[in-house]
Amino acid sequence: MLKNRLLLISSIIGASIFIAILISEGVGYLLLAQKKARWREASSSEINMDDKSFQKLKKENARLVKQIKQLTPKGIYILVDTAKNTLYLKKEDEIIRQAVISTGSGNVLTEPGGKRTWVFDTPRGEFAVKYKLKEPTWIKPDWAYIEEGEDIPKKISERAETDVLGEYALGFGNGYFIHGTLYTRLLGRNVTHGCVRLGDKDLIAINKASTIGTKIYIF
Repeated sequence: MLKNRLLLISSIIGASIFIAILISEGVGYLLLAQKKARWREASSSEINMDDKSFQKLKKENARLVKQIKQLTPKGIYILVDTAKNTLYLKKEDEIIRQAVISTGSGNVLTEPGGKRTWVFDTPRGEFAVKYKLKEPTWIKPDWAYIEEGEDIPKKISERAETDVLGEYALGFGNGYFIHGTLYTRLLGRNVTHGCVRLGDKDLIAINKASTIGTKIYIF
């Protein structure tokens, strides 16, 4: 059992900043609580037989937990849980605001003839707010027309649609945005083409708290 615990600790050493964020959400503390429960369940004779190793293990575990907590991002950042369709605006370990969102559906669209394929999934990883738009205009991409069974217009001006992305849009690269939605009844579901949709009040709060460079972590 002691050997297994040591192997577990070794694996934690290679933890990334993403794991630090998950730990701040409670995952790490749950694992630690489970280990403590197992320690309490262990017989006193078992602990006394190798007390030095046990104490060393506890000390090393505490050191690693402290080291991982130091990897938690500083200042304001955005955390997106695509499985729970929940967005957290956080300042280090503190949750400033929690919002119900919609993220990518995971659906696949193939152009007639099979020339192009799109996967409508929200990207996972570490990103940052690259630009902020007020009253954004959506320039409909080719896939939007293909999905609707319509002809693709040749003029850019014919693609422009207003009042569909909400009051603000925060771009974080490759055409992905955190933005508003007309379909608030669908919040909480995986229905988007990859962007992160928010309700009006939450969008205003996230936009106000964010600046260019604000980190976004999506998992």
